[in-house]
Amino acid sequence: MRYIFPLFLLLSCLLTFLPSCEPKEDLLQTSGSLELSADTVLFDTVFTTIKTVTKRLWVYNRNSGAVKTDVSLTGTAGNTYSLIINGDAGPAAQVTIRGKDSLLVLVRAVLGDNGQATTPKQFLVTDELHFRTNGADQNVKLVAYGQNAYFHRADIITENTTWRTDKPHVIINADYLIQGRKYPVGVIVLEGVTLRIPKGARIYSHAGAYLQVNGTLLVNQDFIPGSLPTDTVKATNPNIVRFQGDRLEPLYANTPGQWGGIVFTSTSRGNRIRYAEIKNATVGALLYNREAEPTHPDLSLDNTTIQNISGAKLSFANASASTGGGIISYSGDVKATNCLFSNCGEYALVGIGGVYDINFCTIANYTPSFRRETSSLTFTNADNYKPMVKLPMNVTVRNSIVWGSFEEELFLDNNADYPFSITNTLLRTQEYKAATSTPGKPGLNAPGNRNLINVDPLFKRTSLSSSQPSYILQASSPAEARRSTPTGMGNPNRDLLNLVRQAQPSLGAYEFPL
Repeated sequence: MRYIFPLFLLLSCLLTFLPSCEPKEDLLQTSGSLELSADTVLFDTVFTTIKTVTKRLWVYNRNSGAVKTDVSLTGTAGNTYSLIINGDAGPAAQVTIRGKDSLLVLVRAVLGDNGQATTPKQFLVTDELHFRTNGADQNVKLVAYGQNAYFHRADIITENTTWRTDKPHVIINADYLIQGRKYPVGVIVLEGVTLRIPKGARIYSHAGAYLQVNGTLLVNQDFIPGSLPTDTVKATNPNIVRFQGDRLEPLYANTPGQWGGIVFTSTSRGNRIRYAEIKNATVGALLYNREAEPTHPDLSLDNTTIQNISGAKLSFANASASTGGGIISYSGDVKATNCLFSNCGEYALVGIGGVYDINFCTIANYTPSFRRETSSLTFTNADNYKPMVKLPMNVTVRNSIVWGSFEEELFLDNNADYPFSITNTLLRTQEYKAATSTPGKPGLNAPGNRNLINVDPLFKRTSLSSSQPSYILQASSPAEARRSTPTGMGNPNRDLLNLVRQAQPSLGAYEFPL
C-alpha cells in the first residue's frame, strides 16, 4: 500500500508530457470546401425604403474536420444588403465551422429609390455573398427586384386630392401627435375633404396600417367598361383598383390580416368604391358610427371583390384583433351590388344598426384554414356599447347567393324589431328554412319569397378544392337554372365581370351565359 501513492504521483507527472486528444471535428484542416443551401437569395418585388423579410442561407461543412472561412459582401450594391453571420451583424466575418456542422447566414435588403416611375416598372439590385475557404472561392448571388412607390406615413389629407397612378401607393403607420398623445396613423382624409383614387391604382398597406376616411372616398369613378355584349372586366384587368398588404412574396398572396383596412368614421359621407379588389386585411371596410348618430356614414360598393379577411389570431399582423369581416358596420348604410365576398374569416358582412341593401351579390364564404362558427351575413339592432338602446335598422337581401362552410350563413338577431326582406336568394340556413314563420324565426322558404334554401349553388371551383377558386356558376347550378324576374328596382344590367344580364338573370354576382 505504501507504494501506491508514489506510483500514482509518477503516472500523473508522465501524463502532463502526453499530447492532448482534441476531438477530430475541432481539428482545423487545410483542404475541403463548403456546401451551400442555395446559389441565389432572391427578394421578389420589394418596395424601396422598406426592409424586406429575412432570408436564411445555410452553410454546411460536410468535412470531418473544422474549416475556417472568410464571409463577405462584394459590395457592388452599396448598402442594400445586410448580414447576420453566426449571430453577429456586419458585412463580413471570419468563422470557423466544426466538422459535420453548419453556419446560418441571415440576409435582409433595403432598396433605395432609383427615380423610375412608370408602373409596373421594376428594377434589379444584385450583389454577391463571397466565401473563401482554404484558398477556394464560392459565391451566392443576392438578387432583389425593387419597386418605387409613393409612401404615406401619418399622411393627413387636408384638401381634395387625387392620387397619381404612375407608381403604387404604400401606407405605413407612423406616430402622429393628437392633443399631446401619440397615435399610429397611416392616412386620414379629413371631414369635408374628398380623396379620389383613379382606375388602375395600386394601394399597399404595411402591417396594421389603415386608410381612415372622415370625409369622402371615391374609388375608380373614371373607369368606363366596354358596352359590347362580350366586353368583360376580368380579375386581371389593369383598370381595377387594388388594396392589399405590402408583402408581395407568393407566401403572402392569400394570407388574411396583413393590414388594417378602410375605416369610414361617423362624419364620412358619399363614399363609393367600384371595380376594386380589397384583400388580405383585418376588415375590408369598417363603418364606425358607434354613437349611432342619426346621419350615418355610407358606402356604395359596385363590382368589387372582398376576400381573405380575418382578425383571428392566425393573422400575423393583427393577432390582437377581436374580430374581422368583409364589412363591419356600426350604424352605417351599405349598398352592395355585383360584389363577391369570399374567405372572410368571421363575417362577410355584419351590421349593428343601419341600412343594408345587398343585391346580386355572391357570398361564398369558405374558410379552409380554420373552423368558422359565425354567420356570413349577421344583422342585429343591439350593440353592447349601448345595451339599453335598440338601433334603427333595415335589411334587404335580394337576387343573391349566401353560401359557405357554416350551416347557418344568415343570422337576423332580434328580427321582430326591424323591417327586413330576403327574397329571390339562394341561402344556406337551418334557422329560417321553414315555409311558415314562428316567433323569432321567419320562414324564408315561403313561396312568396322565391328563395332557394340549402341547395348547393355549384360554383365552378371553391377554395376547399382549389388554390385558384372561381365562384362563377356551373351550367347545372340551381342559381343559374332558377332564372326569374329579379326582386326590387334599380337592378344592374351587367354583372361583376361586365357581362350583360339576361331579362331573367342568374342569381349572384356572376351571370351565366345562355
